[in-house]
Amino acid sequence: DNSYTLSFLLVFFVLILFRPAFSINTLSATESLTISSNRTLVSRDDVFELGFFTPGSSSRWYLGIWYKKLSNRTYVWIANRDSPLSNAIGTLKISSMNLALLDHSNKSVWSTNITRGNERSPMVAELLANGNFVMRDSNNNGASGFLWQSFDYPTDTLLPEMKLGYDLKTGLNRFLTSWRSSDDPSSGVYSYKLELRKFPEFYIFDVDTQVHRSGPWNGVKFSGIPEDQKLNYMVYNFTENSEEVAYTFLVTNNSIYSRLRISTSGYFQRLTWSPSSEVWNLFWSSPVNLQCDMYRVCGPNAYCDVNKSPVCNCIQGFIPLNVQQWDLRDGSSGCIRRTRLSCSGDGFTRMRRMKLPETTKAIVDRSIGVKECEKRCLSDCNCTAFANADIRNGGTGCVIWTGELEDIRTYFADGQDLYVKLAPADLV
Repeated sequence: DNSYTLSFLLVFFVLILFRPAFSINTLSATESLTISSNRTLVSRDDVFELGFFTPGSSSRWYLGIWYKKLSNRTYVWIANRDSPLSNAIGTLKISSMNLALLDHSNKSVWSTNITRGNERSPMVAELLANGNFVMRDSNNNGASGFLWQSFDYPTDTLLPEMKLGYDLKTGLNRFLTSWRSSDDPSSGVYSYKLELRKFPEFYIFDVDTQVHRSGPWNGVKFSGIPEDQKLNYMVYNFTENSEEVAYTFLVTNNSIYSRLRISTSGYFQRLTWSPSSEVWNLFWSSPVNLQCDMYRVCGPNAYCDVNKSPVCNCIQGFIPLNVQQWDLRDGSSGCIRRTRLSCSGDGFTRMRRMKLPETTKAIVDRSIGVKECEKRCLSDCNCTAFANADIRNGGTGCVIWTGELEDIRTYFADGQDLYVKLAPADLV
């Protein structure tokens, strides 16, 4: 039957014509990606794509990773953000054990800096399903075979399974740096990075100036980002041991895309893709309150409260250091004790729903609870305040502050109890 044969041939031709472009997720030592060939690497489950692009109205070329299926192009990593290709000639290839990005004159504008020599087996570069671009031993596709990974060199975005913070074995600190503008991916002025100390916390920096503090990890989340609520499809994790101090999150539902990023205007944000409306929904953006979330807006021994006017208030038992400034609604000079501590008979005022003070001079002991903590603070003449290190199971662990209490605020619903040491005369 001729019509049957004809329709079969027609279907066959349509299938050939519209078959998906052949996509690969690995680049071998004999292959290269060029701007002109228009080839890309696509992760195994089709979520991420790596290739060359020019952002917005820019005429510069970058090598980057984006979500393959999303209608609006969202970049999650860029190799050469601060050394773009000036024209549409560029090649990515493996040369002498490293990945290199070459410009029109074959000069390297970016490369992986692997110094491990004498590998016997050939190298391959692979775009993994989680968006991590790795250089690995071709015979070992486990993490132990990775010689380099893009996850160690974030741009402005933290994807699930990426780590933010320190690898103590190598000394690497992974942090986010904003784009300069919406169509210029070069390093902007804002960064989000971990400060290592006894009780680590993250800061938003404007160049070198701290503008916001995340608060320490309280076992569930960073206490200064109360908006980061528990979601049933997300797991948050903060690891602190001899090998690393790092934050990471996992999304347990494969159909949900969620990411953290530092925006060009200096906000740390969680964005989650909504397939129905085809937009990134902003779950939260930190700092939230520009009065009380800005770093040290009310100097030492003062707390910020959005529901009071003025917002800066002295802790009980403290008075403004500079009354004239204070009266002009400038609380930056903070407060001083009304009565000096005598180190005998001192007690505590309990401040509820607080963002715990900056932890530069904090001492942490996770083995004792709040009662022991109070005793320890009373017996240490330098101790000025204490709190639980972890809010789980009714509160565990002990943090002790010595010196002035910096950058504290009250929350409407969240926050922790902070016990501030006072002389007997100020306990009333």
